[in-house]
Amino acid sequence: MTTLGEIAAVSGTRLQGGDPAKVVTGVASLDSAGAGQLSFLIHPRYRHYLTATHAAAVILSPSDVAACPVPALVADNPHTAYARAAALFEPVTESRKGIHPTAWIHPTAQIAIDAWIGPHCTVEADAIIEAGVSVGSHCVIGEQVIIGAASRLVAQVTICHRVRLGCRVLVHPGVVIGSDGFGLALEHDGRWLKVPQLGSVQIGDDVEIGANTTIDRGALEDTVIEDGVKLDNQIQVAHNVRIGSHSALAGCVGIAGSARIGRHCMLGGGVGVAGHLTIADRVQVTGMSLVAQSITQSGIYSSGLAVAPNRLWNKISARLRRLDELFRRLAALEKTIKHQDGSV
Repeated sequence: MTTLGEIAAVSGTRLQGGDPAKVVTGVASLDSAGAGQLSFLIHPRYRHYLTATHAAAVILSPSDVAACPVPALVADNPHTAYARAAALFEPVTESRKGIHPTAWIHPTAQIAIDAWIGPHCTVEADAIIEAGVSVGSHCVIGEQVIIGAASRLVAQVTICHRVRLGCRVLVHPGVVIGSDGFGLALEHDGRWLKVPQLGSVQIGDDVEIGANTTIDRGALEDTVIEDGVKLDNQIQVAHNVRIGSHSALAGCVGIAGSARIGRHCMLGGGVGVAGHLTIADRVQVTGMSLVAQSITQSGIYSSGLAVAPNRLWNKISARLRRLDELFRRLAALEKTIKHQDGSV
């Protein structure tokens, strides 16, 4: 439990019309919050719930204060204010240190005295686990891996050889970092020859990696995830990719080899990025788009067609197939008209 005054201090908001000593027991949406719960208004889509809310207080922007019937926590950026406030109610993970009896640790591995190695983990030769690291159950830490201070591997994470994680990295279950990239050479007889993947993966500080995401090691140079990058679940990052600092990628994004994504970029769910191209800083790509060529200027980019009723889509598809024919007919018509005008 915490008070409105404590919430205001942590979230950087201004309390208006409420008692700083009022106790708040949790967080809920505008339409379901009770008298002891904190709520928030981030998207205008939910503004119609504001006037009838029973929340103890609402985090919102200055423009929404007049319509709020309960105490308000006013912020220029309600989303970040809510994130800080909600952290006060997040369950605290038990702090542990030591090595579980079922873990296997190579004699040359270096593990900080206050780190935690959970049940059934494997830590290979010359790995370094720094201060305050938590390695959850069934994780595999490869040879010469370095895991920076205060990082947390939740469970069943595989970190392959020579990968380096920065400080305060959060890795969710099922993640694989440093597996071989998809490097193949085609021989004359049609068989594939594996190209050795000699690089590794470098992960910066304050990175979060979602469940079942895979990050391949580089073929020669390293795959690099810079500071503050946030990766959602089930993302594929191929070999030699570089993702700039503080970029955020939503679920099921696929990035082909040697692509370069700038800083402060946002890629929506299901975006595909072709290999060997560059995306500039501060680019936003909307969901399910295909990036097939480099983007050199910041801005919002989209591709593809949104869902439509099937009968309408069949008509659109039929017309799309005729575009080339219609273009050729139009070009021929323009040429005829131009010729006629010139002969008058």
